[in-house]
Amino acid sequence: MLKNLNYILGLTLVFSGLLLTSCKDDVLPKPTSQLRLDYPVAEYAAFENHCPFTFNINSEAIIKENKDCGFTITYPKMKATIYLTYKTVNGDIDKLLRDAQKLTYEHVIKADDILEQPYLNKDKKVFGMFYQVDGNAATNSQFYATDSVKHFITGSVYFYAKPNFDSIMPAADYIKNDMQTLMETLKWK
Repeated sequence: MLKNLNYILGLTLVFSGLLLTSCKDDVLPKPTSQLRLDYPVAEYAAFENHCPFTFNINSEAIIKENKDCGFTITYPKMKATIYLTYKTVNGDIDKLLRDAQKLTYEHVIKADDILEQPYLNKDKKVFGMFYQVDGNAATNSQFYATDSVKHFITGSVYFYAKPNFDSIMPAADYIKNDMQTLMETLKWK
């Protein structure tokens, strides 16, 4: 009888343990999520140099001068670089404008859309065009600015990654704003 009691008590403990451990919540699939990329609020400072122009630059960027007043502005956290090229206008403004537009429209093959935003500042004598290239193109933003007489600047951004617009969109928007600020604060000396 003692054997039966131990047997019944053992079975009761096993079943009680099974009942307690098997009472878990139902497993539900996790909802899809998106990667959130937050960048610091841009702080701009005037960039003075020996070249015939000045502009404001983001404090997060690293600027390096190349030859002939060309600059590379790098964003290490975003793995991106803005390339600025300066040329003197020598009666060839039409050629410079065509070249700048041609450079942008070479991305039509991969681009979903190219938005043109004219820029005009008569007080500073800065005239230009800002291009936003949507889609998986090599560059997402480009611009040119000129005074139509002496100075001509082009700028374009490139990321060190395979073009995938959805993945780099937060960084592309951040740098696009920096490029627009650069263009809008451009002053000729």
